[in-house]
Amino acid sequence: MIKCSGHQQDKRNEALVFVGITEPLTQWHTMSYHRQTNPIFQAKGKEIAMEPIISNLLSRFEKGSLSRRELVQGLAMLAASGSAASAQDNINFKAANIDHVSVQVGNLQQSIDFYQKMFGFAVVSQAEEGGVKIVRLGNTKTLVSLNLGGPPGRVDHFAIGIPRFTRESITSYLMQRGATPLQGDLAGLHIKDPDGVNVQISSQT
Repeated sequence: MIKCSGHQQDKRNEALVFVGITEPLTQWHTMSYHRQTNPIFQAKGKEIAMEPIISNLLSRFEKGSLSRRELVQGLAMLAASGSAASAQDNINFKAANIDHVSVQVGNLQQSIDFYQKMFGFAVVSQAEEGGVKIVRLGNTKTLVSLNLGGPPGRVDHFAIGIPRFTRESITSYLMQRGATPLQGDLAGLHIKDPDGVNVQISSQT
C-alpha cells in the first residue's frame, strides 16, 4: 500500500481525479482488473503490478523529477493501458529500426535546401504543432524531421519504429519496465533516457 502524508495524499488525489479516477487507489485497482485480493492485471500468465508503477510515478513527482503535467499524462496512460496487457507479447524491439531523427534548426528553408541538395530528399509532409512548423524529409518515408527552434543543431528526439505498434500496448510495456510514457514536445509518444533525451516509439514504416 502507498503511504503518503496529508499533503502528498491531496496531490495524489488531485492528479487521480484529473484523469477521471475518483475511487480510492486500491478500490480502483480492484474494480479495473477484477482482483479482489491483489490489485494487478495479467497478460498471458504474466502478472504486472500496478501499485509499484503508480508509487514510482508519485515518488518522482514528489521529488520534483516529474512535472504535474507529466504525472497526469503517466496516470492517464496507465489508466488506458489495462486492456492492452496481453498485447505486450506482440511488442518486438528486436525487429526495431531508427524511424527518423528530429532536429531543431535556425533557418527552416536553408535546412530544407541542404537536405534536398546533399541527399536528394523530398518533403514528405508538413505539420504544425504548438505553433511550431515541422517539415519532414526523406525518400518514400520520413528520415529527417526539421522544426524551427533553438538551440539550432539540437536533436530534440529520435524515433524507434517497431512492428505491430499500438499506443495501448507500448504504454503498458514501458510502464511495466518503470518508464513514464509522455506525449507531446514534438516527440509524439516518448520516454526520456537517463540524460533527458526524448526517445519516441512509433509504428515501423
